[in-house]
Amino acid sequence: MKSGKSNHQGFSYKNSKGVPHKFEPTKQAEFIEHYKALKAQVTDEPILFIDAMHPTQATKVSSGWIKTGQDKSIETTGSRTRLNIVGAIDLNNIGAAIVSRFDKVNSETLQAFFETIRQQYPSKKEIHLILDGAGYHRAKDLINKAKELKITLHYLPPYSPNLNPIERLWKVMNEHVRNNQYFSTAKQFREKMDDFFQKTLPKIGDSLTSRINDNFQVLNPASSSILGIYSRKKLCFFLLAEIVIDLGLKPAETK
Repeated sequence: MKSGKSNHQGFSYKNSKGVPHKFEPTKQAEFIEHYKALKAQVTDEPILFIDAMHPTQATKVSSGWIKTGQDKSIETTGSRTRLNIVGAIDLNNIGAAIVSRFDKVNSETLQAFFETIRQQYPSKKEIHLILDGAGYHRAKDLINKAKELKITLHYLPPYSPNLNPIERLWKVMNEHVRNNQYFSTAKQFREKMDDFFQKTLPKIGDSLTSRINDNFQVLNPASSSILGIYSRKKLCFFLLAEIVIDLGLKPAETK
């Protein structure tokens, strides 16, 4: 057998990448073009991406660096305590993200959040918000409030979290606050979340531009037929065939 050869017939064993099954590539491409035009046009008007998230107190067990041959045990809790957080980020100043916590997220609480956003930009003629098409984002009372506050709403295509950079901020938050962390009380959980947005994020915001930006990930539709994903059994078959070839073995002749 040839030494150092690691060819697996062009295959590697890894996790598949999930994509929303209803997303529409054409509409995503149209939004990206709309965003580029907006960005070029409104040089003195802020563009913010907004979203809501609902983290729970339950321990979020995740991967990490653990010494080979050892396991790491982490206390867990099944607490259902959940926070309702709404955030907005300007990609030019990630550390100054606007974040509010509410008892629930609906068109009424979002009106209050829009007012908070306007207070951050009192001198700006117009503010542009990019948001998904959730029902409360399209509620008539919220749309009227946006007009009153001179906020223009730009809706993302359906099933397009890849086009909302604030989703990446939620991932960073989990890395700093929730991953492999046990919270003994709801109060401790809330305080850790608040500390991240009020203290940690302003310090690390400038270092996040390579992760949180408008270099949108363009999704490719998943095929429901052959995805190029092979089971361990098929991979072993390919490897065995490779060994046979390397050793110069010939299959037994049929009598």
